[in-house]
Amino acid sequence: MQSVWNEKCIISPSLICLDMCNLESQIRILEQSGIKMLHVDILDGHFSPSMPLGLDTVRQLRAKTKLQFDCHVMVTEQDYFVDELLDIGVEQIVFHAETQPHIDGMLNRIHAKGAKAGVALKPATPLSAVEYVLEKCDTVLLMLINPGYAFVKGEKQVAYADRKIRELRRMIDERGLDTKIEVDGRISPQNIVDYGKRDVDIFVTGSTCLDRNDLAGSFEKLQKMREDLLG
Repeated sequence: MQSVWNEKCIISPSLICLDMCNLESQIRILEQSGIKMLHVDILDGHFSPSMPLGLDTVRQLRAKTKLQFDCHVMVTEQDYFVDELLDIGVEQIVFHAETQPHIDGMLNRIHAKGAKAGVALKPATPLSAVEYVLEKCDTVLLMLINPGYAFVKGEKQVAYADRKIRELRRMIDERGLDTKIEVDGRISPQNIVDYGKRDVDIFVTGSTCLDRNDLAGSFEKLQKMREDLLG
């Protein structure tokens, strides 16, 4: 399952977009559909004004599946959540630059426990925030909508999303790095078509791509799209 991190155009369904009353059965559908990674949003209701997902739920799921846990920490005070996730045994933790006073130190802290580490940026946060730590990042996650505002009617991906994705890809390629680009926020099938072949490595898929009443059918379409794209 670790080999998924070396693949291209990875589909990472968002846990909070699944049926929260039937998580285990939904996870089984993901596994049967060939999905290898699960995007786990950790919220505090403050940094991101959304309903938090309980850490104990994540801990219980960790014991029930071998899916790779790609955790996106959207909180104001990060230390407690990062320590808990490391104890749970997740594979990757991506934290926000905007609430971390010691970005380099937090990357070191996560890596020291054997997990992958990365930095997430809100839409308007410039790429200069990762200028000096890019070499240490396994992943840079770009939010394409403002975190916590997916429920706002008319909230769309920011107009400068394309520019930011391509500029980050250029930064990574010019340095010859293996750092992955992950995108999150209203990810559509068209986003996968536009960026999946070369620019973006991980797509966080939610309600724009998935029908929770037909997860198997949704993932069958996404997997077919991915196969066609990669040839």
